[in-house]
Amino acid sequence: MKIEEIMTKEVVIVRPEDSIQAAAQKMRDHDIGFLPVYDGDKLLGVLSDRDMAVRSIAEGKDPANTPSRDVITKPVICCYSDQEVGEAARMMHDNQIRRLVVLDREHGHMVGVISLGDIATNSAEVVSGEALQGISRPEGSPDIH
Repeated sequence: MKIEEIMTKEVVIVRPEDSIQAAAQKMRDHDIGFLPVYDGDKLLGVLSDRDMAVRSIAEGKDPANTPSRDVITKPVICCYSDQEVGEAARMMHDNQIRRLVVLDREHGHMVGVISLGDIATNSAEVVSGEALQGISRPEGSPDIH
């Protein structure tokens, strides 16, 4: 199964100058926890709800006056829409992340996002269960079945 078959195609983005508060409002309004950060056509990084909590709120930054660029995760781990779902799951496992930005191989433009949830609910591949276990477990912790 190809990534393009199960990825989310309508992706909400945030600009690097948008405040953390504005990003949080987008997350609330769209019921999501992850936003690619774009400056024009260039993907600068990604912003997760965890990024906002750990790099902004925990450090006492003012959400209304802190730009998204100050708390983004970079570099961005990406995959291509024509790759197999199992490859995306392995990338998530290897990088201990739950979402990947999906690019069009021909043009390099973002065409979607694939999440661990997309894989778990839409893929019959055995790898989804393995990815779920490996990503949710801190590195070095015992494998509990």
